[in-house]
Amino acid sequence: MSEVRVRIAPSPTGYLHVGTARTALFNWLFARKNGGKFLLRIEDTDRERSKPEFEQDIIEGLKWLGLDWDEPIVYQSQRLDLYRKEAQRLLEMGKAYPCFCTPEELEERRQAMLAKGAAPKYDRKCRRLTQAERERLIREGRPYVLRFAMPLEGEVSFHDIVRGEIRFANRELDDFVIVKSDGFPTYNFACVVDDHDMGITHVIRGEDHISNTPRQLHLYIALGYEPPQFAHLPLLLGPDRSKLSKRHGAVSLNEYRRMGILPEAMVNFLALLGWYPRDQKEIKTREQLIAEFELSEVKPSGAIFDLEKLLWMNGHYIRQKPVEELARMLVPYFAERGWISNPPTEDEWRYLLEVTPLVQERMRTLSEAVELAEFFYREPEHYDEKARSRLSKDGVAELLSELSNRLEALAEFSAEQVEVTVRQLAAERGLKAAEVIHPTRAAVTGRMEGPSLFHLMAVLGKERCVGRLRRAVQILNSGLLTAAEK
Repeated sequence: MSEVRVRIAPSPTGYLHVGTARTALFNWLFARKNGGKFLLRIEDTDRERSKPEFEQDIIEGLKWLGLDWDEPIVYQSQRLDLYRKEAQRLLEMGKAYPCFCTPEELEERRQAMLAKGAAPKYDRKCRRLTQAERERLIREGRPYVLRFAMPLEGEVSFHDIVRGEIRFANRELDDFVIVKSDGFPTYNFACVVDDHDMGITHVIRGEDHISNTPRQLHLYIALGYEPPQFAHLPLLLGPDRSKLSKRHGAVSLNEYRRMGILPEAMVNFLALLGWYPRDQKEIKTREQLIAEFELSEVKPSGAIFDLEKLLWMNGHYIRQKPVEELARMLVPYFAERGWISNPPTEDEWRYLLEVTPLVQERMRTLSEAVELAEFFYREPEHYDEKARSRLSKDGVAELLSELSNRLEALAEFSAEQVEVTVRQLAAERGLKAAEVIHPTRAAVTGRMEGPSLFHLMAVLGKERCVGRLRRAVQILNSGLLTAAEK
């Protein structure tokens, strides 16, 4: 086999979709596995909908995933001369023709076909015009498109690496437009010319492009090009097995990036959407994915985009991060809340390094650290339902008051000393340790779930802990924790 050359060819008409990112990843893995080239083409011929911000999002998203391309980016908008030359060649060979039908005429005939129960295809009216009639209409200044003259008989077939043999009867295909009236190529035409010019050997794309393949194969044949091999990947589905859409949640890659999904987790997760490793192990490094990936093993059935699985996988990668690296990742999230500077001061950084390991085990996304770490930076404004329940028990106010005094008297405010103090107080009162630990957690954090109480208190420091305990005592003694709150 000659050198493998694959491409991803997004249109900058929207943000990078996770489905497009998965397609890009499969192309990249196939290229890297086979020592080939992975190329990026921006299909920006839709002048109305193409936006620079979408192009930037696509490029940044691919870079974030680490999907590096091997040659300069190809832009379709810079290749119009090539399309015109190839379109002219089809005209001269009699394999394309100008169509002067107006959108209104086409819609009228389409509705008439639908009314008869027929498939609404172009009726080839302009294909039957004589050369003299065409020249006259052009002289009159009538706008026109170029249509491909599809063979009327026979069939076209191809072997899909994922799906096997696929066949189409030519009579089911209409004479599709290859060049619009503004001179810009349509998707099918530009795609074929570009793929040939770029030396693409394998076209790996979503199954929604299967219907385009027979049209493109006819163009390959008409232009004398060698067709590539095709592989059509299963579509991404929501949990209800319908096509993944915004009603299922985030669909743009950047939304997951902002959420705090790590690139290595997203790559690992996307790689398993349609393909599954033989050893059944789901956590794979980039190097393992490259070594094990087989395009022929991709399943044709739809792949479920399971957010819970992605969050589980992301949590795994978060827990593997060195504390200092993870802390750097948390800086923008905490800075956005005004808790620290960006970059942090020396004191802020030192404190962040103490906070990070205490929330690391419970995080599934980077953004979740904000909620998990809030009490380290802000005194609780209220107590959650479980915390109120703990604080409302008889004798808690007096118990927390005594604990605050003992903690304030400590010369060394370490996790070990805090634990000794709490357990000693419980023993003296004839209580279980939990009967002191639970209301203490409620008073200090405002919640009943979180990291080790003694370690979090050591990080918070004596002043904060004593202050929060006394504030809780004051609230309890003043009756502000009302019966309704209890």
